[in-house]
Order: sequence, then structure tokens, then C-alpha cells
Amino acid sequence: MKVGFIGLGNVGGKLCGSLIRNKIDVQVHDLNAEFVSEKEALGAQDGQSPSQMMQACDAVITCLPTPAASSAVLEEMLPHVQPGKIWMEMSTTDAAEVKRLAARVAERGGSAVDCPVSGGCHRADTGNISIYAGCDRATFDRVLPILTCMGRRILHVGDVGNSSVLKVMTNYLATANLLTLCEALTVMKAAGMDLGMTYEAIAMSSGTSFVHETESQLILSGSRDVNFTMDLVQKDIGLFQKLADTFDVPLEISPLLIEMMSDGQRRYGDRAQSNRMIERLEEATGLSVLAPGFPQELVDDEPEEPGYEVTPNR
Repeated sequence: MKVGFIGLGNVGGKLCGSLIRNKIDVQVHDLNAEFVSEKEALGAQDGQSPSQMMQACDAVITCLPTPAASSAVLEEMLPHVQPGKIWMEMSTTDAAEVKRLAARVAERGGSAVDCPVSGGCHRADTGNISIYAGCDRATFDRVLPILTCMGRRILHVGDVGNSSVLKVMTNYLATANLLTLCEALTVMKAAGMDLGMTYEAIAMSSGTSFVHETESQLILSGSRDVNFTMDLVQKDIGLFQKLADTFDVPLEISPLLIEMMSDGQRRYGDRAQSNRMIERLEEATGLSVLAPGFPQELVDDEPEEPGYEVTPNR
């Protein structure tokens, strides 16, 4: 299967790299020509434009920063969608919007897959990230060999749109966890606890989490570069709040998270790294929440494994 990949940023570039590494026939496109050249050097072809890629490829993947960007790219591709063609949306996006666009693909006889990823850029780099896939079963079976080249655990979640609902929920939880970790680490520093010891105490406890075992390390090292910016966090938690509003769920924590992240953006910039939120508390207390021995960047040290479909409990 010939695959197109549009959007070679922090996550997309790594996912595309996994396709190339696994010998998939890949065409690439990005507004940044350097990103395209980097992938060409690894063996990909320059796809030139979204419209040309939809004509040349069996499946075209988009991994873009906003729903508006995905919509604009799909508009270019739509005239060339026909039976057998597949659009795979790997962006974190709005469920209603991905359903709208998927319907337009279906009108032209094509198929759509809503397939965002979860697990961090470092796991996207090694093909060990997790992927949700929303589509009919026949389409899922067609794209599963592609998905298993990019991710380790692949979950078929039913209809298009379900993946986007689940993805913004997981990013909401990750954001809540990040902000509570910032508070926990700062309080421990104020209480005189050794922060290296504190890290291990959390890691071996009921309070541990994926976010702690990854982002806390970057907070404590002072790197604070998780490859995920505050504007993207705001997009995701805003989409989660939109879901809650749609279904009349009166959330209390979610609005506070949005308010806190907005304050972080005002202080450090819209595209500041999300784990710089710790600096709000450092500034408020005069404390330095740092510890020796932690890495400046995250590296997935697990060996790459063949991907597989996860079967949920029923």
C-alpha cells in the first residue's frame, strides 16, 4: 500500500519515520520544506501537494495542529477521493468536525479513519505509541498493517469520531495530572524533602502515573521540554470542556485547568512548553524545583515491538 503523510511536526514527523523505517512506500508533505527533505533523505518521496498525494496514494494520513488545518488540507484532496481511497486523520481534533469531514469522504466513495495517538513524542519515535482507530471494521482491517508500523497497541473504538472523544479525554486527564504534580513537587520542596527521593516515592506509590514517570523527570532536570506546547494543551482541554457542555455535564475541575493554562500562556507565551507550568509555583514561592540526575529529554528505552490490536473487555 502506498501511503501519504501530511504534517511532519513533533508527532507527525516521528510517526512518518516509523513508516519509513518499516519499509512502507511513503510520500510526504509539509509547509516546512526542511522537514520534507529530512524524510526524503530517509527514503520517502516528496508528495508535492495534498491533491497529488491523494491521486497517487492508497491512503493519506494527516497529522496537523488544528481542525481548521485538517479541513483545509482535506478540501484539496476531496476532488481526488474515489472508491478505495482512505483518509486517515491522526490529529487531535473535534469529534463533530472529523465526522463532518469523514461524511464528505464517504460521499465520494472513500473511507475515513479517525486515529489519533497517545503516549508522548518519545514513543512516537520508536513505534511504541498507542493508537485509537474509529472506522468500520472492514476499513480497520485494511489500515491495521499501517497502524501497527506506527504504534504498538491499536484499539478499534467503533465509529469515526469515537477516537477523538477518547483522545481529548486522555489529554484532559494528563493535563490535570501535570498540574497536580507541579503542586505536589513544590509542596515537597517547601517541606524540605529531597526531590530525587520524592520522585521515587511517587513512582512506587498509588499516586504514580505515566505523566509522573515522564514529565516529572523533565521538570526536575530543568529541561521542561516535553515537545508539547501550551496552545495544544488548551486546544485539547477546550475540546473536552466542549464535550461536557454538549452533554450538560457540570464540570468543576475542567474550567480551573483552562484558567490555569491561560495564566501560563500569558506568562510564558502561547507556545511555551506545557511543563513550564511549574514555574508559576517557583515564582510564587521563590523555590527551585530541581534535582540532579534527571534527563534533559525523554528517550523511549523499550525495544520497538510489532504492533497489535488490543481487545477490550466486553
